[in-house]
Amino acid sequence: SIIRRQRQELKLLIAELKDRDRELNDMVAVHERHIQAWEDDRQKILALAERCSLLNNELNERNAVIKSLTKKLRVLETQHNDSKITLENTQQKFKELTQKVTDSSAQCQALEEKNQSLHCSVLELSAKTGQLQAREQELLTMLQMKDKALIETTDQISEVTSKFKTLENALRAAKLEEFSRNREQQDLKLTLNDVMVQINKMKDILSEKMKESSSHQQEISHLKQENGCLRSELLLAVEEAQRKDQLYQFTKSKQLRIEKELSSLRQVCVKQQRDLHFLHVNLDSSEDSRQ
Repeated sequence: SIIRRQRQELKLLIAELKDRDRELNDMVAVHERHIQAWEDDRQKILALAERCSLLNNELNERNAVIKSLTKKLRVLETQHNDSKITLENTQQKFKELTQKVTDSSAQCQALEEKNQSLHCSVLELSAKTGQLQAREQELLTMLQMKDKALIETTDQISEVTSKFKTLENALRAAKLEEFSRNREQQDLKLTLNDVMVQINKMKDILSEKMKESSSHQQEISHLKQENGCLRSELLLAVEEAQRKDQLYQFTKSKQLRIEKELSSLRQVCVKQQRDLHFLHVNLDSSEDSRQ
């Protein structure tokens, strides 16, 4: 009966050992699945870390590009300000030249009016000279007709001749003054032509500066748009990095939980190994006692 009871106990122990073996096999399979999942998570974490480093490098490159674009934008703004100052100076010079041209035009008009008045004076003197010549002819005819009044006629002729000489001298002086006025008018016309050439040059420079300023403004607007796009991309990259950091934290907390479960499973395995060893010892002792 003792042997039968011990055999029954041994059968129960063997059945329990088989159950424990099955449980251990299941736990080992679960443990292997956990280890495989942990390895997969580890590989994912390594891939995420590598991608995070790549994103950090890309972020640094984008920051460098943004800094260079900001410097270029500042340089273009300074160039735009310089162009604006140059444009204002050019406009001021253009106004001064326009004022000079208007003054020269007024002076030319005054000289033309004076020249016209001198021409009228010359015409009047010519008319007077013609009248004096007609008077002289009349006097000559009167001298031919009147021999008695020779002395008086001679005096009148000499007087008329002196007046004619004075009028001739006045005519010469008027012609010289007209020549000098014409020369001065030609000089003023040349000066006016030079001023008009300078004005045209300043207009060309002004148009070039305006074109350059418009091109600078277009480039500044394009750089501002590019800077806004880069900033939006940078914000998206930062948000993606934050999400990846949160995912990494979640994965890390999951890994800690898995490690805790593994440590608890190890403790259970150690306890079961101790129980199994104790059962083996009891089995050996029972076999020895049976023998």
